[in-house]
Amino acid sequence: MLGRINKLETFGSVDGPGVRFVVFMQGCSMRCLFCHNPETWDFKGDRAGAFDITSEDLLKKALRYKSYWGTDGGITVSGGEPLMQMDFLIEFFELAKNAGVHTCIDTSGVNFVRMEPYFGKFQRLMAVTDLLLVDLKIMDPEMHKKLTGHPMDHNLDMFRYLDEIQKPIWIRHVLVPGISDNDEYLEQAHQFISTLSNVKKVEVLPYHSLALAKYQEMGLDYALKDTKSPSPERVQNANRILKTESYR
Repeated sequence: MLGRINKLETFGSVDGPGVRFVVFMQGCSMRCLFCHNPETWDFKGDRAGAFDITSEDLLKKALRYKSYWGTDGGITVSGGEPLMQMDFLIEFFELAKNAGVHTCIDTSGVNFVRMEPYFGKFQRLMAVTDLLLVDLKIMDPEMHKKLTGHPMDHNLDMFRYLDEIQKPIWIRHVLVPGISDNDEYLEQAHQFISTLSNVKKVEVLPYHSLALAKYQEMGLDYALKDTKSPSPERVQNANRILKTESYR
C-alpha cells in the first residue's frame, strides 16, 4: 500500500514526547484560516513535491533514527490530515508497533464518524496508536465553521470517543487575536476539556504569520495576513483559563 507524503522531519521536537520522526501526510479537507501547511491541502500535492512510499519503506527510513529517540521518542504522523489516508496509516502503525515504536497521530478528527467501514478502521488504528495530538479549534459552532470551513460535530465526537476508550491525548489550542483569543470561548473550551479524563497535556500555541510566504508563493489569499501574534499577557491569560499548568 502506498501513502502520499508531503515531507519528512527527522528530528521533530514539538510533535509529541521526546525526539520524533514526523511524517506529514498529503491531503486535508479543512481550510483553517491559521493553517501553516497549505501545501498539504491538495490530495495530489504535485506542486508541493509530494511523493508515494510504501509503509515498509517509510518505516525503514524512520528506524534509521531510532537511536536518537531515547525512551520517550518515536514516530508522529501529521499533515495535512492523516486520517484521510486511514488504510495506509493502519498498515504503517501496525508495522511500527511490531518494531517496538511509540506511535502518535496529529489530527483534527474532521472526518470521524461512528459508522462502518470508517469506525472499524478507526478502532483498528487506535489499537496501534499510543497518543493523539488533537486540535481544539474553537467551541462556538458558527465561529468554528468560519475558522475551518467545517462544523465541529465530528471533531468533538472523536474527543468523546477517545475519552470512552481512555486513549491518551494532548490538546492543542491555537490562540488567534480577534478569533480564538476570547475569554468566553476559552472558558467554553476549558469546560469541555474538564469533561474528559484522558487529557495528558494542554498547550496554548500563539498564532504567528510565518506561513505568509507559503501562501504568496502558492498564489493563495492569506486571510490573517494583518493579524498580529498575541501578546505575552494574552497567552498567559489563555493558559490561566485553560488551566494548562494542571496537566504538566
